[in-house]
Amino acid sequence: MSLEVHIDWQGQTHLVGRLHAADRGTSVSFEYASEWLRRDDAFAIDPTSLPLQRGAHHLGTLFGAIQDCGPDRWGRVLIERAVRKKVLTQKPYRDIDYVLALDDMTRTGALRFRPEGGSSFLATTTGRLPPLVRLNALLRATDAIHGETETVEDLRFLLGAGSPLGGARPKSAVGLANGQLALAKFPKPDDLRDIAAGEVLALTLAERSGIRVAAHRLVTVGGHGVAVITRFDRAGNHRIPFISAATLLSIPPGDPGAYTLLADGIRRFGNDVPGDLRELWRRLVFSLLASNHDDHLRNHGFLMHAPGRWTLSPAYDINPVPSMDRVHVNKTAITEDQEEPTVAAALVAAPRFGLKISEAKQILREVFKAVSGWRETGRQLRLKATTLDTYESAFEHGLMEETKRLIADK
Repeated sequence: MSLEVHIDWQGQTHLVGRLHAADRGTSVSFEYASEWLRRDDAFAIDPTSLPLQRGAHHLGTLFGAIQDCGPDRWGRVLIERAVRKKVLTQKPYRDIDYVLALDDMTRTGALRFRPEGGSSFLATTTGRLPPLVRLNALLRATDAIHGETETVEDLRFLLGAGSPLGGARPKSAVGLANGQLALAKFPKPDDLRDIAAGEVLALTLAERSGIRVAAHRLVTVGGHGVAVITRFDRAGNHRIPFISAATLLSIPPGDPGAYTLLADGIRRFGNDVPGDLRELWRRLVFSLLASNHDDHLRNHGFLMHAPGRWTLSPAYDINPVPSMDRVHVNKTAITEDQEEPTVAAALVAAPRFGLKISEAKQILREVFKAVSGWRETGRQLRLKATTLDTYESAFEHGLMEETKRLIADK
């Protein structure tokens, strides 16, 4: 298989290179197009695995920047069901097959794909996304997927809505009234707590902690909470290049990485290095205090605003996890040799983020103050008292007590 890889950049679409994938197996290669290399503003679409140079790049797995365009568990399940019911005809054998099954209009980031010499991008639709008023229909379709009672119409509806995006939970692209692209994140029938309410609460607390977050709101559909997150990889009709932290560092799947490694990556490829390092440490301590255990390197992202220089995207996918649910969860380590994440360990590591201990403690005070007010913030969001009670152990725990002692120590 040979594909042209294009990128939207500064209002135009450019041929950036060509991807070749073996018909069977996982071997792939990529070569930058000569016309892209000649541009004064050319940049590497994957700064670690695909440096900007002539000649073919080879890898045994799909390159990270292209993998970031593809689906995670929810999307893969949906694609496989669609193949089974013959809604899609191309059986996915390789990672690239899943990437190409997604809708071009809603694909994450700015990369676009089409066959060698083709005239249109793959998996394009009419461009009409379901508005928020269709959330109820989307929820019914995602429930059918979980119950394995989905129809061909359900699959066509979800696929046409750009549904198979990253993450394990059901979701769909939706259009907001102002024309912006957003992501609706739905509950699962077997949920024991309101996951959407928890995520919106955490994003609100993060914002009050001084963290840049994706615009968010909680919508009630049929008595269930749906989190609606505005996409930050779009500026009007323009796409913004996006990569995950795993891609920035070339971290293989399953490797938890570490915040200090991410800090090193920012120093190497960052646009606003001091600002992003400070922001990253703030996110680190917030993640600890808000029990964000769904904290892995694909849940940290970077956007490009200057050629070859990446900046932290707004924070997203922040999910507070109560103590009873912390069995099989992801947690990015603080340092490369860390065993147990503690606030004291985060303070010791603060110089790796360009912070003096006094500066780090001031940030910690600001985060602690915001998280301490979690229940009042929840009331302001009009969350039910019973919903808030299910999250008590996510915001009131030993690390909060440790923080109280540390910030009291001048």
